[in-house]
Amino acid sequence: MIAKIGENAGLVWGALQNGAQGVKALKKATKLKNEDLFLALGWLAREGKVNFTEAEADTIVALA
Repeated sequence: MIAKIGENAGLVWGALQNGAQGVKALKKATKLKNEDLFLALGWLAREGKVNFTEAEADTIVALA
C-alpha cells in the first residue's frame, strides 16, 4: 500500500509541474480515485512538497 501511495504521489507531483491546480483538476489529470488522490496529497504535504489555498468551491494545490 505504501508503494502505491508513493507512486500516486509521483503522479500528482508530475501533474503539478505544469502549475497549481484545483483538486478537481488534479483528479481528472491523474485519473485517481478520491481516496488515492488524498492519500497522495497527504504524503506530499507531510514531506512539505505542496501548499494548499482555498478558492471558491475548490482547494488549489501548488508545489512548495
